[in-house]
Amino acid sequence: MFSKKTWIISVAMLAFIVSGCAVVGNAYHEEELGLRKVDLYSEKTVVPDATDYTQAAAGESKLIQRSFENAPPMIPHDIEGMLPITGDYNSCLGCHDPAVAKDVQATPTPLSHLASFRPLTQLGANGEVIKEGKIIRNSTDVLTAMHKREGVSMERYNCSACHVPQSNNEPLVANEFQPDFRSKNGISSSNLIDNLNEGIK
Repeated sequence: MFSKKTWIISVAMLAFIVSGCAVVGNAYHEEELGLRKVDLYSEKTVVPDATDYTQAAAGESKLIQRSFENAPPMIPHDIEGMLPITGDYNSCLGCHDPAVAKDVQATPTPLSHLASFRPLTQLGANGEVIKEGKIIRNSTDVLTAMHKREGVSMERYNCSACHVPQSNNEPLVANEFQPDFRSKNGISSSNLIDNLNEGIK
């Protein structure tokens, strides 16, 4: 005959197996997962949402609030005919160059775009790394040095690498993020040049 202990263990195992089967019965199919609700192994039925970019001309649009301090601002106006940016042609600078921005009431290119922050690096005779004239053993200790350029630095010349237009689509997931700007004008301008070496001694 079964002992009381064996009987209790058997009942517990049976309950565990039954509850496991109940969970399997409530399994989700791949098409129910994620936001797209389509087969995860095929793109055949995927149809992206239509984009709805602003048609407002440059100078007639409303600025889009920055997502966080020093975030690259979104392009609030129509960019039809302004791309691609090439080495010979950058229509963005026609209005956003600091020399003309105020006159055309455009946001001027910030000071951080008028300089290079790449360290002047050389390899010494004995293989040592020399940055900004000093032998470096640990490059994380190097303060970022600013090298002014005439006009926009070529590292920041391709505006569309960071600045993009915003499509007026409903978000799939609610965004509850609240930015915290340390200065009053941080919502519409950059202070990156002032705090670039923040936290480095």
